[in-house]
Amino acid sequence: MSSHSLFEIFVSLHIMAGSVGLLTFWIPVVGRKGTRTHVQFGRVFGYTMLITGFASIATSFTTLYDPVGTHPDVLRWGDPRFANPDMVSGVFGWMMLCLAVLTVNLAWHGLLCIRNRKNHLENRGWHNLFLQGALLATSVVCMWRSIELEYLMMTCVGVLGIVTVATNLWFLYKPNLRPEDRLKEHVKSLIGAGISVYTAFLAFGALRILPKAAISLQLWAFPLIFGIIAIIYFQLAISKRFEKVSSGAKEAQSVSTKYKSESAAS
Repeated sequence: MSSHSLFEIFVSLHIMAGSVGLLTFWIPVVGRKGTRTHVQFGRVFGYTMLITGFASIATSFTTLYDPVGTHPDVLRWGDPRFANPDMVSGVFGWMMLCLAVLTVNLAWHGLLCIRNRKNHLENRGWHNLFLQGALLATSVVCMWRSIELEYLMMTCVGVLGIVTVATNLWFLYKPNLRPEDRLKEHVKSLIGAGISVYTAFLAFGALRILPKAAISLQLWAFPLIFGIIAIIYFQLAISKRFEKVSSGAKEAQSVSTKYKSESAAS
């Protein structure tokens, strides 16, 4: 089997799983939180992101092995820089690998935040820590290759990966973890995975429709901006909800204490 045939198989798997993820992403985001629908479709989204990410990792490795053979129509994209095999391996090899590991990292981390809600230490399992190391390594390589190829977008992806590792580790080793921290991390991770898959869809998927506009920083900015706004919105909503619960509990405790004092006095 040729490298191109193997590449096409992994791309097909990536598209099938990614399409499900693109659609199911909106149900838990827009729908009411905590319902059965939210939980079920959230799991579907999370696990399809894992499949999508691993398929992307496989396509990245085939590209790194044979950049020209896996992308024979590279000159049709309208960007003369991609006539250079190093550029193809850089963007569709290392940058795609970084995005793929980022997707797997965020999806798995986000699922663990809910699965291990009763035992936070289980979030530090070897698999999750391995993913942090893998994302850090691929992000550093992506940034290093971006300097060699003078391609700013690769630098941005690498920075995003490093920031993700930093925030994930902050959550994993944060002392005095509060209940709302787990929900905030869950939101950050799974919306982040959605940003990643929509970014790949708009950029790499658009090559077949708008090849000259596909690999552009402007096009990649749309899902990132939306994702950041959504993460901030939901995290603020979580904080507000827990503040109400906390103030309600304090008020109930105050009433109970006052009642006991009055009873004792009488």
